[in-house]
Amino acid sequence: MSGTSKLTVVGAGAVGSSVAYAAMIRGSARHIALYDIAPEKTVAEVLDLAHGSFFAGSGEITGGSDVSVAAGSDVVVITAGAKQKPGQTRIELAATNARIMDALMPQLLEVAPDAVYVVVTNPCDVLTMLAAESSGLPPERIFASGTTLDSSRLRWEIARRAGVATSSVHAQIVGEHGDTELALWSSATIGTVPILDWTQDGAPLFTREDLDGIAADVRDAAYTVIRGKGATNYAIGLSSARIVEAILRDEHAVLPVAPVLHGVHGLDGVALSVPCVVDAAGARPLPGTPFAPEELERLHESAESLRRVAAELRG
Repeated sequence: MSGTSKLTVVGAGAVGSSVAYAAMIRGSARHIALYDIAPEKTVAEVLDLAHGSFFAGSGEITGGSDVSVAAGSDVVVITAGAKQKPGQTRIELAATNARIMDALMPQLLEVAPDAVYVVVTNPCDVLTMLAAESSGLPPERIFASGTTLDSSRLRWEIARRAGVATSSVHAQIVGEHGDTELALWSSATIGTVPILDWTQDGAPLFTREDLDGIAADVRDAAYTVIRGKGATNYAIGLSSARIVEAILRDEHAVLPVAPVLHGVHGLDGVALSVPCVVDAAGARPLPGTPFAPEELERLHESAESLRRVAAELRG
């Protein structure tokens, strides 16, 4: 835990409170603030977290319905927005949440002008593009949580089938955090073994069809959870806390997050998840990430999908 670090989580709903809880129990930041325009809800969440801080050994937990609680933040994680409904795609959330983001950013920048901003509110990629334009922040200082969680889902599924630790699976989801995302199978390995060469009982465990099925399951995983319980919150809380730690601890960790890309893989002006170095300065795309030709083609298709949505929202 950094000695003076401050994290503000914007939004006290299921996702925001889970981010704050995960950050508290992981010791991600010395000071955690929760901000939401609903006073009673926010105070209740802060009290519930504070009452358990003795067991977590964490620092100060504060919050409220005045944006001043975010003052002096090193990192701001934005989760505020309309909740995704069963059967609703992330892109369908765009218009409502773009208006919320448009109102939020000037207020947050006034009290936390030097923070790194992490956008979790969906569709996080499009909202990052719009927020980057309106805020004027450099691209490394505002980025979406992107496919960090999707990549965790992918690794968990592969590890479960292969009978290995999740940490031994090296595989990434890139592109949109949503329907056009793709797995980088060309560089995926279990330990040092290329995934298609992994054997079980002397025979290959995965075919290309198996891998395509796994990628589809990962893509649709959020919809499955939302149908069952109304929201995804625990895993996104943990993955967001992991991103926060990489920033506050200046880790130079490689994570698949989504800044607005400029001259990366032939892409400009679009926020897509690619492997990035994440540290105290924010997120910068990792140069030299290999893509098979069909993967690069799909990445560009993902970019075009997000560009169309962003253009429609800009009017």
